[in-house]
Amino acid sequence: MREVLPPGFGGGRPTGPGSRFAGWRGGALIGAVLVAGWLVSGFYRVQPDEQGVVMRFGAFDRLTLPGLNYRVPWPVETVATPAVTRVNRIEVGYRSAGEFGTGARSTGREGLRDIGVESLMLTGDENIIDINFAVFWRVRDVVPFLFNTRSPEYTVKSAAESVTREVIGRTPIQPALTDARARIEAEVLKGVQAILDQYRSGVEITQIQLQKVDPPNAVIDSFRDVQRANTDADRARNEAESYRNDIVPRARGDAARLVAEADGARQTSMAQAGGEAQRFLSVLKAYEAAKDVTMQRLYIETMQDILSHTPSVVVDNQLQGVMPFLPLNEMTRPVPPRPVLPAVPPAGPGAAKGATP
Repeated sequence: MREVLPPGFGGGRPTGPGSRFAGWRGGALIGAVLVAGWLVSGFYRVQPDEQGVVMRFGAFDRLTLPGLNYRVPWPVETVATPAVTRVNRIEVGYRSAGEFGTGARSTGREGLRDIGVESLMLTGDENIIDINFAVFWRVRDVVPFLFNTRSPEYTVKSAAESVTREVIGRTPIQPALTDARARIEAEVLKGVQAILDQYRSGVEITQIQLQKVDPPNAVIDSFRDVQRANTDADRARNEAESYRNDIVPRARGDAARLVAEADGARQTSMAQAGGEAQRFLSVLKAYEAAKDVTMQRLYIETMQDILSHTPSVVVDNQLQGVMPFLPLNEMTRPVPPRPVLPAVPPAGPGAAKGATP
């Protein structure tokens, strides 16, 4: 080995006056190579979806853009290149394939496992509900993201789970299972973003997506029975409401009609009574003005009214034997029309021609 290496690099020790200079030159060459390698290690590349953060002795110094950049090599400066455009995903209440942990159990969905300690939550009406949801987030500001939180992913997950439990704790189970999903997602996103902004984490929540909102598997059959009973109750209530909406307006219409008819009869009676009173007063005035003439006229009108409604027979008392009478009642009856007989064609030569032999 000593014969292969050159002098000054561990080979045979040179002899003569130039041996000390040759050793110094070999050491300088090694140092130059090491320094060159150290300086070259300062080059680094930032990908298009990343942003470079240069730290000098562990403290933030500057930001660098995507591309090839240079820093003072370690240990003077170090660089971190977090992805700032990529949307990250955190699953709460379940884990996808390859992310199973302790306490995970099968959910029946392909490749998913349920985490009961995260997914079981208490609703506002004290029912237990099983919720799986995903949190989508990205880096909004790399400096707070790197220096203000020790584990941004864990912080986002813990804040999302806490806010979701708070929102579900204010929501009854029925809206949470049906039409309140969009409202729950919006409230959770707003609450999680407020917590992260308070922590100055540099994280932006882009979406909260509820994956599953169901009763626990142990009581899901009983819950469905209750749901069917509630559906039947709603149907019966709707039928009763429909019947009420049909019968009540009709009853009110009949009542209004009876009231209107009674009011009309009252107005008619009052008008007739007023007319009779006026007629009596006019007759009284005429009677007071001419008593004899008025009495005679009243007598004639009374007799006319009586005779017009009473059958009358006029008998001639001058005849003897046969009692002739005048049928005044028959005379007042309407005469029925005489039936019209069909016309008979006259007999003649023309009629004979058309006769059948």
